[in-house]
Amino acid sequence: MLTKEKLINTINTLPENFTIEEVIEELIVVDKIEQGLKDIEQGNVYTTDKVKQKLGKWLK
Repeated sequence: MLTKEKLINTINTLPENFTIEEVIEELIVVDKIEQGLKDIEQGNVYTTDKVKQKLGKWLK
């Protein structure tokens, strides 16, 4: 979940003129990055070997 402060910071990085779609896209990126960092902290990650194993199955 985004905080008001993060929303304001994201808006401040945008150019003076922007579309609502650009704001939404930026917010989605910020949210996904935060979720990824949270997953790392909680150990919800795959090892390189596990990724190679999964990719091997998908690419057959």
